[in-house]
Amino acid sequence: MHCVPHVVGPIVHPPKCCVQHHFQATVVPHIHPSHTTHVNHHLFQHQHYFPHTESVVNQVANQQLYCGGPGPFPWGY
Repeated sequence: MHCVPHVVGPIVHPPKCCVQHHFQATVVPHIHPSHTTHVNHHLFQHQHYFPHTESVVNQVANQQLYCGGPGPFPWGY
């Protein structure tokens, strides 16, 4: 004798919910520029000179005086 099972309709249970999180990184470049200005200062110092010289002139004079006396001039004139 063959036993034929009796098959009933399926019982469907509510689904089990699973959540999977997927992450993606996005690179957002932030550029913060800076600038350095080098200022070279050059000072012109104008130096004024006023040179002054001095000189001395010595003037010499000679006088030959004959104050009298015997004979000719003693120095041969």
